[in-house]
Amino acid sequence: MASVNSSDWRTVCEQFTTALNLTEVESHKDPENDPFRSKYKAREILREIYSALKNFEATEADSESSEERGEEQVVDGEKECQCFYGDSPAGWRAAKLAAVEYFLGVNHIETEELSAGQEHLMNCMKLLDKWSTSSMNVSLVIHVKNQLGILWSGRDETVTAKAFLETAEGTYLRYMKKEGSPPTDMTEYFSTEENQLTHQERTKRFELAYTHTKYYLAQVYQYLGETELSATYCHSTLQRQLQLNQFNPMEWALNAATLSQYYINKGLYMEGRHCLSAATVISGLAGEVPSEAAAEESEREQERRDQLRQKRADIARCWIKYCLNLLLDAKKALEVFVYLCGCVFFSLYLCVRQDNIGELDGDRQEELKAARRVEVEEEEKSRKSALLFGSEDTFDSIASLEEKVQSLTPLDFTEARALFLVGQTYVTQAKEYFEMDGFVTDHIEILQDHSALFRALAFFEDDLERRCKMHKRRVDMLEPICNDLNGHYYLVIRRQLMFELAEIYNEMMDLKVTVANCQSDSETLDSHTIKKLNHLCGASAKFFEMFLESLRSPEGKLPEVLEEEVLRPALVARFRVARLYSRVICPAISDKLENLNKSLDHYKYVAQYGDAHPEASAAVETELELSREMVSLLPIKINRLKAQMISNN
Repeated sequence: MASVNSSDWRTVCEQFTTALNLTEVESHKDPENDPFRSKYKAREILREIYSALKNFEATEADSESSEERGEEQVVDGEKECQCFYGDSPAGWRAAKLAAVEYFLGVNHIETEELSAGQEHLMNCMKLLDKWSTSSMNVSLVIHVKNQLGILWSGRDETVTAKAFLETAEGTYLRYMKKEGSPPTDMTEYFSTEENQLTHQERTKRFELAYTHTKYYLAQVYQYLGETELSATYCHSTLQRQLQLNQFNPMEWALNAATLSQYYINKGLYMEGRHCLSAATVISGLAGEVPSEAAAEESEREQERRDQLRQKRADIARCWIKYCLNLLLDAKKALEVFVYLCGCVFFSLYLCVRQDNIGELDGDRQEELKAARRVEVEEEEKSRKSALLFGSEDTFDSIASLEEKVQSLTPLDFTEARALFLVGQTYVTQAKEYFEMDGFVTDHIEILQDHSALFRALAFFEDDLERRCKMHKRRVDMLEPICNDLNGHYYLVIRRQLMFELAEIYNEMMDLKVTVANCQSDSETLDSHTIKKLNHLCGASAKFFEMFLESLRSPEGKLPEVLEEEVLRPALVARFRVARLYSRVICPAISDKLENLNKSLDHYKYVAQYGDAHPEASAAVETELELSREMVSLLPIKINRLKAQMISNN
């Protein structure tokens, strides 16, 4: 700026510093009744700077040669058209004007004047478009495209937002491939030589701008349904934030925990575990939770206490899902094996229980162990090529936590129990914040996950009595809640609990039948066993019928057409109740007849509903087929019992 008076230029630099301070510092102190006071002041100063730059431009342009004006045309790799050198004096002046337009655009957006903000940002783009991208302007180019991406995303114009953000990313990648050195930051346009940034600070600011690009792209891809791409960008963003040391610990941790759920649902447990371990470690950087006494004395401390406790409880819930999903995936894999390789056992226990790994033969066990060794080797290879979170301060802590939780499918009860205990620890942590008093829905969801953990663990247990006790633990945690819950306000949740309790009692009854058959040499059961079985049978039927009763209208009528969300549960409940009534052990023939007639009524309902609503067949194909068979077979048994009762009389 040789032709511009140095004192005039220093004045412009001081004005810019003032405007920046008003925007970034003083605006946070503005009163609620005048929230944009400082930003409005900053806007006026930016306009003054723009006028001064236009005056400087006229003065300097008169004294420049055509080369200094950048009039030799070059082909910019970003643009299809020809443009001028961005690092010429004229390109330098254009970048400064564009920067002021950028700051004015951001200023208007922050004061909720979006159309004016867009106009200034587009003016910035127009000023930059005729100049090739260089170290002088590349940072500004990326910033303005980021802002336009955010602006259009806020208007739900996601495709337009995506285009701006992807061009911002392309600009960064091309510049780094061609130049590699950190470019001039746009704040340096208005800094005197003694206030220029260091090489390290330039690098940090430029990389942070690109990190923002990736962060916004992750959101855009998520909105557009490109979940895999979104997860990739989210993962990369989190890692870059750690490297640049630019993150809020609790926000970062919650984002990492949320990302883990994507990996878990994809069956990528090593990646999911890594995200959760990093989330747990990084959340610790936020410090200790303020005590209740400290929170009572300060509103700020109370808010901080609530935020830390809630977000750490949210991370704990993500850990619960990790453990539960890994156990369920193991259960599914082993169930497939039992069906394929143990058809006799499968048919024997079809209505009784799921088989477990304890009944796998030795040869198969060796196959699984061999496969496990391969899995471990593959995990090590994947880990070496993965993008791992962590800095020098946190990497070891994250790795240490990962080692305490397995990511491979559990193959036996010991491994399953270790995973279960991890999940149960996080259940306790989550419930400390999400208490029943104040967080009814969240608390019950955690209890349901805890119940599901017990159910998954029971699959691996060989001892049927111990397995039954695990299911009893599920009953003890869910039944009191179900009985006390207000059915008017929490109808859907109460239905879920009723159905689950009915299934638990049903499963316990099946287990007790199997135990009794294994322990007795005769077909006759003792009175104590009969009483226990009938109690379980009745409890299961009671909760299934409670579920069905909850479907009635306020006038007490059952719906003629079942809504889609309750179609399968309602018909399955009918089918199960029919089966339960037929399994009650009664000494008197009259009681047997009464139960069988009730059973027949429920089977008829399922069969008739399927006939009247063919579209329901897909939801309950197996139950519908069996119900039709029982509608044909049960009357024969009923008539036989009637004849027996007549002959006895």
